[in-house]
Amino acid sequence: MVNNKYKKSIMLFDNRFLSIMIFSFLFSWLLAFPFQGQVLYVLKCQYDFNLENIIFLSMLFHFMGLLSAGFFVKNIKIAKKTMLITCIFCLVGTFAFLFKPSILWSIILVSSSFLMGLSVAAWGYYFKRYTPANERIKTAADSLIYSNVLMIAINFTATEFSATVAILFLIIVLVIGAILIIKLQDSSWDEVNNIEIIHSSTDTSAYRPLALLCFFIITITVDSGLMYGVVNPTFAHLDWLVCWYWAVPYIAAIFIMKNAPVIINRSYILYVAIAMIGFAFIAFMMLDNSIVSYLIIDTLMLGAFGVYDLFWWSILGEMLEFYNNPAKIMGIGLSANVLGVFLGSYVGKLLVNTNSVNSNTSVAALVVIFITLIILPILIKQLLLLLKNHAYLIKLSEMTIAGQTSANKRIKMIENLTERESEIVELLLKGRTYKMVAEELFLSENTVKTHIKNIYSKLNISSKRELVKLLSCEKS
Repeated sequence: MVNNKYKKSIMLFDNRFLSIMIFSFLFSWLLAFPFQGQVLYVLKCQYDFNLENIIFLSMLFHFMGLLSAGFFVKNIKIAKKTMLITCIFCLVGTFAFLFKPSILWSIILVSSSFLMGLSVAAWGYYFKRYTPANERIKTAADSLIYSNVLMIAINFTATEFSATVAILFLIIVLVIGAILIIKLQDSSWDEVNNIEIIHSSTDTSAYRPLALLCFFIITITVDSGLMYGVVNPTFAHLDWLVCWYWAVPYIAAIFIMKNAPVIINRSYILYVAIAMIGFAFIAFMMLDNSIVSYLIIDTLMLGAFGVYDLFWWSILGEMLEFYNNPAKIMGIGLSANVLGVFLGSYVGKLLVNTNSVNSNTSVAALVVIFITLIILPILIKQLLLLLKNHAYLIKLSEMTIAGQTSANKRIKMIENLTERESEIVELLLKGRTYKMVAEELFLSENTVKTHIKNIYSKLNISSKRELVKLLSCEKS
């Protein structure tokens, strides 16, 4: 029995890693190719064709794919088939770009963008299934980091070598993605987890926070669209730098937020990130288009976008617990992102035709920031009612000085525990029995009792009651 539970635990870990890698390979293809990627821009210069219409249609159909995913992807088996079909279609279609432009290019890009919308949303089933609640910030962070690192590598290849080499790179990425999808487990939830499904039906209390989150995503990502439409073209002459550096601050911010100590109040960092976006657009208005200016503007802007993308991606991940169809929720949330980018790009396109493009763009961005500042505290309040334990929603700042000192002391105690011991403490504080802890962590009950004995020894206590008194936030 113990060996069986151990095997299931290993299977969950392996499939969690596989799901992250699959998302990274699929999403990097989307980012580096049809979705504002450098490969298409290099092909445009090589063959001199109209790129704007293709990108517009690709974004539109990707949006439609995301939004409609809930209607097509009804269960995890369909999710796997959808991702595999998408991967194979994009793989075959990418070969067409090794030849001269034709109407086939537009058909492939539009169709693959729609399918990628379905697949990215369908991945929500695996996001929910193989990553436990309150840990999805880590999976979201890893997925965004790996996909953007791959995107940088593809963009650099296209810019510094050739579009042909970059296309071959994309083909390899999709081949690996297809192989990993085939390896991914898609058996029933009960077979893998062997535990009762807590949320068997949609929780209507989650609708309002989801709607507000989507509105927030649309608003904040308008500034992302302005960056794509105005800021990036301004520094197009620095293509050797832009092709690899522009996403580096984004990746760094996500990495820092993922690994930030528990004591850090991430809700404050959201406000810092808003300020960073504001300073970035003010700098864009005041500085020139030199290398130094680009480094300042891009570091501030993309660092802030990294903070926010991890925020709403991880919030979406936790919200999956409250809905039957993860593909529907992921699709709705990510379609809000695409819509915001599209609106920002459209506004940017209009501003490009004005005489004072830099100042007008900055004013538009600051208006968006002002609206964001109004929405954010309302959103956090709504999310706190639903997701009290999310990393971005920790409210140490609202404690008294004595409460903060006590909290810091508890955090240091927890940091002395091993990862497994910390997991057991968290479950005990949620009221789980020893047997329930054993089932959820795929351990024997005797193993759990041994861990608890070690925990009590490290914390210098002798009972569960003392543990609750020592570590519960209600005793601050």
